[in-house]
Amino acid sequence: MRKEGLGHEFKKNKALFAMILPAFLLVLIMQYLPMSGMVLAFKAYRYDRGVFGSDWNGIANFRYLFASGTGWLITRNTILYNLLNLITSQLLAVVIAIFICEINNMIFKKVTQTVILLPYFISWVVVGVFVYSIFNYETGLINGMITSTGGEPINFYGWPGIWPVIICCFNSWKWTGYNSVIYIAAIMGIDGEINEAAEIDGANIFQRIWSITIPSIRPTLITMILLQVGRILRGDFEMFYQIVGNNGQLYNATDVIDTYVFRSLITNPDIGVTAAATFYQSVLCFAIIMIVNSVVKHIDEDYALF
Repeated sequence: MRKEGLGHEFKKNKALFAMILPAFLLVLIMQYLPMSGMVLAFKAYRYDRGVFGSDWNGIANFRYLFASGTGWLITRNTILYNLLNLITSQLLAVVIAIFICEINNMIFKKVTQTVILLPYFISWVVVGVFVYSIFNYETGLINGMITSTGGEPINFYGWPGIWPVIICCFNSWKWTGYNSVIYIAAIMGIDGEINEAAEIDGANIFQRIWSITIPSIRPTLITMILLQVGRILRGDFEMFYQIVGNNGQLYNATDVIDTYVFRSLITNPDIGVTAAATFYQSVLCFAIIMIVNSVVKHIDEDYALF
């Protein structure tokens, strides 16, 4: 049997290749060509010489990033925040999806789905205004309630320890509804006869959820977790920046790699250090997803991404 070459495929599927061409060019121009700028992480960048004309300085940028302690701080914050957000948002999404699917009243079910999905469409800029209106020292809602009862106002923006909880709560509020839609689709795909048979055998709602619903949506849950783990070192820049802003008192508790890079580009003329932070972030993200996928593949090959 004669093997057909790539040229034959182009001739045979001209229409398909023409359809995919815009997407291919978009990814090439926006994703792959900028990767050439990664060389900045290994250079002492000078504006008069440009990216490729600047002198190489090896790993000096990486050494400076971690010698100052900043590298370890933003790595720790990014991982901890993403793990916390991953656990809470996915857990709440599963709980809400199961709750909605067990509702028999269709009107209440549709209203509930709409209400929990609404926060997903609200911009983080608006959410940042909400947070400021609630926790502001002088005019915030909470301090207004405290002072109205004769208490002393609390300076939330000078209290770093409370912000992991605040950020986690608002992240869950915004993303849980969107994530639950995926789990609702997975639950709706379960054969209804299985639940009916379990109910006839005397299984209550909690037994059916534990023995039928959760095992059935396990592949979806694992896939969602794997996709999120791949971004475990990529903090949601817009969320952190809009909620915290440029409050120096909260940097140690809330600064992640993305906010550090953004702030460095504005305030620090040494682009090499900033490039080193982004390069380190990308490499670690790739390593983590490969390791986690290998572990999942070792446990159950069917659940792995590749």
